[in-house]
Amino acid sequence: MDNKALHTTTESPFFYGYMMVLVSTVVMTTTFGLNYSFGVFFTPLRTEFGWTKAVTSAAYSILTFFSGFLGIFAGRLTDRFSAKGVSIAGGCFLGVGCILLSRISSARQFYLIYGLVISAGIGGVWPSLTATVPKWFVLRRGLMSGIVASGVGIGILVVPPLVSRLVPAYGWRNSYIILGVSSWLFIVTAAMFMRRDPHQRGQCLYGEETVTEDEKPRTVRMLSYREMIQNRYFWRVCIIYFCFGVSLHTVMVHIVPYAIETGIPLKAAAELIAIVGGSSILSKLVIGAISDRIGVKLSLAYNFILLLADLLWLQGTGSFWTLRAFAFAFGFAYGGIMTLQSILSAELFGLNSLGLILGSVNFLYTIGSAIGPFLSGYIFDVTSSYSIAFFVCAMLEAVALGVVLTTLGKGRVGVPTEDQSP
Repeated sequence: MDNKALHTTTESPFFYGYMMVLVSTVVMTTTFGLNYSFGVFFTPLRTEFGWTKAVTSAAYSILTFFSGFLGIFAGRLTDRFSAKGVSIAGGCFLGVGCILLSRISSARQFYLIYGLVISAGIGGVWPSLTATVPKWFVLRRGLMSGIVASGVGIGILVVPPLVSRLVPAYGWRNSYIILGVSSWLFIVTAAMFMRRDPHQRGQCLYGEETVTEDEKPRTVRMLSYREMIQNRYFWRVCIIYFCFGVSLHTVMVHIVPYAIETGIPLKAAAELIAIVGGSSILSKLVIGAISDRIGVKLSLAYNFILLLADLLWLQGTGSFWTLRAFAFAFGFAYGGIMTLQSILSAELFGLNSLGLILGSVNFLYTIGSAIGPFLSGYIFDVTSSYSIAFFVCAMLEAVALGVVLTTLGKGRVGVPTEDQSP
């Protein structure tokens, strides 16, 4: 394709990138709100079918693994085509999956639907949307990425409380049907407004004309899977987010039981998750904007320092007020680190293979997310304490911080341009 033709632009009073941010946030909010509503259905399902906690929760572990794995392929499809098709397909899978869940009669059906259908709906959302929005902005890239990423926190705050009112009123089966129809309505409708990049609208990237040549996105060829896995910087980013995944989901699963162990009532302990979600929304907006000014490396380092200090401080917390402070700081660090994932990858590897990179990094992150809660639960069973588990998490964040400080922030690396041979 002729590059000159590709970059032909027309004057427009409205930059369509802002519409991309809006509809991507809607898709992110709906998808992850549904994802984190799993716990609302937990007790009704156990009550009706007589399942154990292990049998019921296994579906979420299956979902976590397969959604991360499928994200690799969704990321590649985004690179080759666009986030529009991936998001429409995701919304359709979620809708069908929820309606099928309303008809289940066995644990096997429960696992198959979560592992094959729901995971297909959720797996492509994060890599496709976080890979697409940076393609619209040079300036404000961090802020806009933060707004889209905040959709996860908004979903946590909004959707599960709504579902918790639907289930007592209409039953868990009808509630799944309502979620399925809502997925079609919100996700598919929002995705119809998505576009691949600003050149498809006859526009330049936001701020492209005001930055230096070194700051402009490069024209690079798309990486193959083999080139990606042979790139040492790719694996260093994977180490960072694997370590982060272990700690994040250890805390998200075990902070409420830990609080109860210290004598805090269940209802009050459950508030800690909401504090993490609310704080992460604030962080994704603030850290995204700050990274535009001070750079990704410093922003990421500061967030890991905060996370490391917070996990070490958790060793001495015992009162509800200190745990609230921990939850706020933890959510702030978590939100910033997740927001910076796509910005970091865009700086290191360019934009053309960003979907593949993010999908693959996110898969390693989900493996860590699956290992962390199980390992921490095992440590608690052996020691009757969370102290060692939380200390292990802190040490993993120290490793991640070391990788950030010693190997990243060196500019764009390891990506061949179109003028270079493969």
